[in-house]
Amino acid sequence: QVQSVESGGGLVQAGGSLRLSCAASGRTFRNYAMGWFRQAPGKQREIVAGISWSGDTTYYADSVRGRFTISRDNAKNTVALQMNSLKPEDTAVYYCAAGRLPYRFDKSPEAFTDWGQGTQVTVSS
Repeated sequence: QVQSVESGGGLVQAGGSLRLSCAASGRTFRNYAMGWFRQAPGKQREIVAGISWSGDTTYYADSVRGRFTISRDNAKNTVALQMNSLKPEDTAVYYCAAGRLPYRFDKSPEAFTDWGQGTQVTVSS
């Protein structure tokens, strides 16, 4: 099991930037893909970005590609999400999660587990 703790959310104006961080502990972090997800009120949880266990493969939702960057530091057991050019529609609770199986990278939410408590991101227009 991986315990994930997110931080870095907040209130920002449209066009601004935020950097989210996720500190993970538990099973061997470097063996598992990690993902950032978000859930807005009344909407389903959706993947924002994912990164493979080694960091050499990434995935981005169409809505954030070119604006968000996911990265990981396996030495520090952390994964980050740099969010630039934020839009009001990016407002949501953001979660990080770990892949269920080692050495697998599947972008579906069902492939992830050990969700953190989430961090609120609010983008004002």
